[in-house]
Amino acid sequence: MNKKMFWVKLKTFLLLTLFLCVLACLFGGLCILGFFRQRRPGEPPLDKGWIPCWVVFISETLCYNGTGNEHSILDAASQKHLKGHGLQIMTETMMSKLQNLMLHHLGSCENQKSWKEDGLFNYCYNIVFRAGYLALYGNATAQTEGDEEKASAKDRTESEVLFHEFRKYDKLFPNLAYGVLTPKGKREANRLLSFFWDTLSMERIKSKENISGWIWDMSHNRKEGMQESMIDRYMFVLLFVSQSNTGPSSFWLLFYLMKHPDAMEAVRNEVLKVLKESGQEVRPGGPLVNLTHEMLMKTPVLDSAVEETLRLVAAPLLTRSVLQDMTLKMADGREFLIRKGDRMAVFPYIAVHTDPEIHPDPFTFKYDRFLTPEGTKKTDFYKGGKRVRYYTMPWGSGVSMCPGRFFATNELKQFVFLMLVYFDFELMNPDEKIPHFDANRWGFGTMQPDRESNFVTGLGIKSSTHCPKKY
Repeated sequence: MNKKMFWVKLKTFLLLTLFLCVLACLFGGLCILGFFRQRRPGEPPLDKGWIPCWVVFISETLCYNGTGNEHSILDAASQKHLKGHGLQIMTETMMSKLQNLMLHHLGSCENQKSWKEDGLFNYCYNIVFRAGYLALYGNATAQTEGDEEKASAKDRTESEVLFHEFRKYDKLFPNLAYGVLTPKGKREANRLLSFFWDTLSMERIKSKENISGWIWDMSHNRKEGMQESMIDRYMFVLLFVSQSNTGPSSFWLLFYLMKHPDAMEAVRNEVLKVLKESGQEVRPGGPLVNLTHEMLMKTPVLDSAVEETLRLVAAPLLTRSVLQDMTLKMADGREFLIRKGDRMAVFPYIAVHTDPEIHPDPFTFKYDRFLTPEGTKKTDFYKGGKRVRYYTMPWGSGVSMCPGRFFATNELKQFVFLMLVYFDFELMNPDEKIPHFDANRWGFGTMQPDRESNFVTGLGIKSSTHCPKKY
């Protein structure tokens, strides 16, 4: 055998070996992904897609009682600060931040101008996000800024900048989560993340006052063995999960109220009744309304309107990892075997929220859907003659249910309460149709509209301030 023939055979052998290795890796990878998976007796129907990923979707409401024993690292701090007495403190703080953002010009000549036009989604998201951020991460101090008025003005300015940067990231988030951002989008996302990590860094937060106990505890409980730079990143995670849904929810709530005059009247009457019973009133030159946690507990009509809004617009995808082989029992008696390593998913928007048997006429906003004839909270809903345990699931379910749901609900109610008692507002186009959902947001929480809806707003009370005439 000459040398040339030897090298030819060696080259052929190496290429064949390489080809077989690649083929083995490909085959092994497909096996791991489950490409060749076959349905076993007792398992749910198998629907193979182009990308094998085994997720068991549960569409039967009555069989869902929460799966697994998930435990959130937020639970301890949330139990302490977002429920009970801690929730009352957070509610009071949120009230003061909303007053600063919404009512700081009250009594000034600026407020005696004609009605102002704005985008409803932008307005609601802006106010609720900024107030929530200030309530959680603290405010500027009078000592460093000179006085309370300058400190409040700095809070308004800095929170405005933060919101605009947050909205840029929020718009990128779906494609970021799907992993389909363009190179330009990735650069922008990285720039925004660096901005947030710096703005929300522990070094900056320490210079503020009235930092919420929730944020303080979360930062310190995770500090042992963790670099401070990682804590800074975690602070942004907390901001995103706590404020990315409440603002959009407030938009939908106000929009539905404006589109349904009967709902607006019922909620407004309840709000004014609660305000009167508290011994307060809105009057020119009078003190600002102090909306307490106790007052928020006396609004069943508003509660129903909030829950109905979330039923219509909250569309999270709830997933669970299957840690061991299990049997899933259906309401009709059927049983399915679920393999260890699979994932289970529930899409409440279809499985629960818009099920016509649970919620008749499911795509119509009915502000009193969650009220009994006596005016109390309704909790009895049925399907197939059986009572449904989870009749809405905007916050998830079981032990993994959103720990900040009570604070988020109070944020919504406080914002709407102040809008109703201090402002007059209406859609620019009374006949405007309800916006469609932005399809990119399915599965991430509260849906966002695919377009803006303009509205006009103005103070519902006249200022006692004497303003010079303009000629």
